[in-house]
Amino acid sequence: MSAIEKWAADEFRSTNGQLQWIITEALRKSGRLRKHKERKQDESE
Repeated sequence: MSAIEKWAADEFRSTNGQLQWIITEALRKSGRLRKHKERKQDESE
């Protein structure tokens, strides 16, 4: 966890913000993150 805290500080993010960024990037790279346009279409239906 201390490595994440240091990484977050290096990039001027909070630890929670850094964790959210890591998870979002992992989801995006694996193709599991829906694109913004797809989410809006689902919400309007």
